[in-house]
Amino acid sequence: MIKVKLLKDNNKIKKIIIGGHALYDDFGKDIVCAAVSSTVITSINASLLIDSNSLIYDDKDGLTIVIIKNDIVTTKIIDNMISNLYELERAYPKNIQIKEENNNEINAI
Repeated sequence: MIKVKLLKDNNKIKKIIIGGHALYDDFGKDIVCAAVSSTVITSINASLLIDSNSLIYDDKDGLTIVIIKNDIVTTKIIDNMISNLYELERAYPKNIQIKEENNNEINAI
């Protein structure tokens, strides 16, 4: 199962942690993993294309995204990404799970 953790500070998303595998189908044929990967990579690339200082990410062990700027464009891109991930969770509840945590202190990667 793909697990997505949304870490918020004062109800603003500050960090997103994504890990696991959907196990919907074999590696290379898994449409859920492909959809999650495509959604997330496109969102990261769009945000960084518009503002190279909007976020940072680390893909060494799963994927961790740290949102640096909470400007309107970055927020809309990230909100759209999360909306798409929630749609995937509704369609494939056995393969992707999203949890939200609201913390007052989020450590950067």
